[in-house]
Amino acid sequence: MAPPKGGYAPGLDKFLDTLKGRQIEASVQSLVALLKRRHIKGSEDCAIATAHILLQVVARDKWTNIDQLIIRVRSVGSRLVMAQPRELVIGNIVRRVLGLIRDEALEDRNDPGSDSISDLNEVTPSPVRAVDPGSPVGKMFRPPALNLLGNFSRTQSMFQLLSDPDHVPPASPQFGSGASTPLVNAQSANMYAFRTEVIEGIEEIMDEIKQVDEQIQAYSDIIIHPGDYILIHQPTRTVQKFITKAASKRRFTVFLSIDPTQASAQEDPYASFRKSVTSHGSAVVNIMNTGLMAYMTRVNKVIISARAITGKGEVVVDSGAAVIARAARELGRTVVVLGGVYKVSPGSHELETLVEWGDPSKHVNFSDGAMVGRVKVRNAVSEFIPAKFVDTYLTNLGAHSRDHLHGIINDHYKEEDINFNLAGKIER
Repeated sequence: MAPPKGGYAPGLDKFLDTLKGRQIEASVQSLVALLKRRHIKGSEDCAIATAHILLQVVARDKWTNIDQLIIRVRSVGSRLVMAQPRELVIGNIVRRVLGLIRDEALEDRNDPGSDSISDLNEVTPSPVRAVDPGSPVGKMFRPPALNLLGNFSRTQSMFQLLSDPDHVPPASPQFGSGASTPLVNAQSANMYAFRTEVIEGIEEIMDEIKQVDEQIQAYSDIIIHPGDYILIHQPTRTVQKFITKAASKRRFTVFLSIDPTQASAQEDPYASFRKSVTSHGSAVVNIMNTGLMAYMTRVNKVIISARAITGKGEVVVDSGAAVIARAARELGRTVVVLGGVYKVSPGSHELETLVEWGDPSKHVNFSDGAMVGRVKVRNAVSEFIPAKFVDTYLTNLGAHSRDHLHGIINDHYKEEDINFNLAGKIER
C-alpha cells in the first residue's frame, strides 16, 4: 500500500474535515478503522468523534420515526464500541444521545405556543457542523427564512407554525398546494422539529466535553492549599490546567512523577507546564516513579487524571498511577481523581479487560537478542485503580464521593440504555 500523500496524518481533526464530503456509512467505517488502529485515542478525542458521527446520523440519515432513529444510533454505536471497547467514553456518548432522543420523544409538541411569526423570523440560527445541505434533512418542511440545513432555531413556536395548515402557503411547492392532508404536514413538521432538538442536544454534549477542563480547574483553590505537597503522575492537560490555575493563587510544591523513558528523552514534554507553575512562585520537583515511596511521606494529596470512571468507583488510568494510589492509601494520603462527567460509565465492566497493552520495545528491544527469545515482556499502557484507593472524584459538576456516582449516572443515562448491548442485538 502506497504511503499517504501530502503528509496526511490520520487523527481527529482530519476525520472531522472529511465528514462534509462523505456518505454517512463511509464516515462510520472510517471512524471504526481509526479507532481500531488507535489513530484516534484518548477520552476526549474519542468522545468528540463519537458525538460528531452520531450528529451526522441524526441530521442526514433517512429515518421517519423515533424507533428507526434509536435502532440506527444503537447500530452505529455498537460498531464504534466494538472497534475500541477499552474507550468507555464511546459507549457513554452513545447512551447520552439515546437518552436525549428518548427525552425529546416524551415532550408534548402540540401545546399552544405564544410566539408570533415575527419572533420566529428574528431567531438567529446556529450552524450544525459538517451537515450536507443536500441531505434529506434539507428537504423537510421549514419556514422560508430557514433555507439552509445547518440553520436551526430553538423555539417551540416552530412546531405550531409548521403543523398548523393555516400557516402553510398554498402557492409554495415546498409545502404542497394546500389540498394535502394536514395530518401529513403535521407529522413531517414534528419530525423536523424533533430532529432539530436532538441535533442541538448533541451540540450541547460536545460543548460540555470541550468545557470540562475549565470547569474542573475552577475547583483547584478548594482542593489545593498553600504549602501543600502535591504528587501528580504524567499529568494530562486536565491536570496541568488544574495545577496551573491553583499556582496562580497560592504557592505549593509539585512532585512530578515521570517514566524513566521520558526522563531520558531529549525534549521535555512538561517544559511549558513547569514554566507556568514556577512563574507564580511554586516549585516543581521531578521524581522517578520507581522511587516515589521516598517522597510519599511528604505528600499531602495525590492528583490523578482518569481515562474513565466506572459506576462502582474504579478508575481507568495511565500505567503507573495505580502504584501511586496504592502507596498513598497505605500512608493515609488523599487521592483525588479528575474527570468530566462524560467519563463516568454506567453498567458493569470486567476490569482486567480494560487494561491496554502496548509496545514493549521501549523496555526490551531486539538488540537484546538472547533475552527477546526467552522472555515475554508486557508493557501496560493503561490500568485500573480500585475504588477503595480513591477519596474524591472531581468532575465538572464538583466533588463527589464514591456513593454519589450513582446519582450522576441516573441524571445522565436512561435505565434502558445502561446495559448497552455490544453484540449488536437491538432492543427497544
